[in-house]
Amino acid sequence: MYSRKYSRRWPVCAAAVLALGGCQTAPARVELQRVNVPVPVACDEPEPERPVMPTEQLQPGATVDQFTQAAQAEIERREAYEIRLAAALANCIRPISPSLPAAGTTTESHP
Repeated sequence: MYSRKYSRRWPVCAAAVLALGGCQTAPARVELQRVNVPVPVACDEPEPERPVMPTEQLQPGATVDQFTQAAQAEIERREAYEIRLAAALANCIRPISPSLPAAGTTTESHP
């Protein structure tokens, strides 16, 4: 009789202990954080075509005056080419502005 009396109470007590044990621990708090990670993106900017430089077209035996004149013209062309190269590079390395906010973030600013 002793074992029968406690055998009926055992499942009820075990269920009560397990049910009350779940009340002890609070659920873990989930906090979303925005993490900015650089992502490599292919640059679609076309490379400017390199101009033909005047000193490359000089014939062998050109005079010093011809070489000086070609070198002066080459400086102007090279500077214009470098400006186009710098503009193409600036377009490739400029930051990409996100079109939509990341999941779990808002666009409101917090003090």
